[in-house]
Amino acid sequence: MKFQSERGEVSVSSAVFSNMAGVAATNCFGVKGMAFRSMTDGLVHLLRREAMSKGVKVTYNEDDSIDIELHIIVENGVNLTAVCRSIMSEVRYVVNHNTGVTVRSVDVCVDSMTM
Repeated sequence: MKFQSERGEVSVSSAVFSNMAGVAATNCFGVKGMAFRSMTDGLVHLLRREAMSKGVKVTYNEDDSIDIELHIIVENGVNLTAVCRSIMSEVRYVVNHNTGVTVRSVDVCVDSMTM
């Protein structure tokens, strides 16, 4: 995504949005980490901090907004609705505050729960 100003042009890659959204999501209460479903064995794997962007999908829209899809693993016993609402709000705020880009939607997919 490119931003134009009187001083020049700034390009922001999708990796920036992915990492920012992943960090914001994993800082929320009840989130164990980001998830990645392996194509070879079909199992869900917990991603390490440096690879958490694999659990995030960013889609660019024509109106210069973005859609974010997160795949997470949550801790056992948490209220899924409350955790997902918290993640949606936090990710939307962090991305908008740090980049100025409008986040149209944040979709949270709970792929697994740890025991």
